[in-house]
Amino acid sequence: MAGNDDQRDLDVFFEAARERTPDPSAALLARIAADADATQAGFRVRAHARRSSGRLRQFLDALGGWPAAAGLAAATLAGMWIGFDPPGDLQAWARDSLDQVQNAHVIDIMPGTGLDLIGEASL
Repeated sequence: MAGNDDQRDLDVFFEAARERTPDPSAALLARIAADADATQAGFRVRAHARRSSGRLRQFLDALGGWPAAAGLAAATLAGMWIGFDPPGDLQAWARDSLDQVQNAHVIDIMPGTGLDLIGEASL
């Protein structure tokens, strides 16, 4: 194939280039090291005076930070709003639900079987 022949021709040039790599001079290496030191000096972190964390900060960290505290505050306000001024349908629904729970013992699980006629007779 023609592609393989071209590849072999290029391999000869690449091999010759690998054999003749010059070593960098000591002056060049010193300039590179000085430039790297100057660049790294700009990234050093200054030491900050460590403040003790207050109780509010500890509480917020325990909750999960400000986003969790904001969600908790929004849920609290929504609950207070619904609690102080509930929708009309909510009161009717709650009343009906509580009536069903209080009368749950009256429900016949298997209607039409006549189990209520058995009474306390022993079988």
